[in-house]
Amino acid sequence: MATNYNIDKTKSGVNGFGLPFCNTIYSATLTTNTDTTVAVPLTAAVGAPTATTFNKFMAVFSYSSGANVFVALNAAAAVPAGNTFAATTSELNPNAKMVKSTDVIHFYSSGTPSITVAFYAIQE
Repeated sequence: MATNYNIDKTKSGVNGFGLPFCNTIYSATLTTNTDTTVAVPLTAAVGAPTATTFNKFMAVFSYSSGANVFVALNAAAAVPAGNTFAATTSELNPNAKMVKSTDVIHFYSSGTPSITVAFYAIQE
């Protein structure tokens, strides 16, 4: 059973402030210049129907100090190429993102940072 992400700001704060410790956490130390992935868990939120197609989660990311980690959803992550703005699928060090159980999160770094992702189930 996944820990719920309570988005009711009158009870538990918002944007991760005041969240309980999570019971669905994944960690890795990235290999230099290698796309590393984690699949979003299939665990259902407390009280959610068991036959739902997609379970939704708030993925809360933590990075080792000074890490430049590019993160993408359902696409290979990559470091930007060039000094001009261009469309990309990767985002630098996001804090938290909403994901669903069929998603795969990709990480990429030119260093070897440690990453932790805590998945909080969202009830709707």
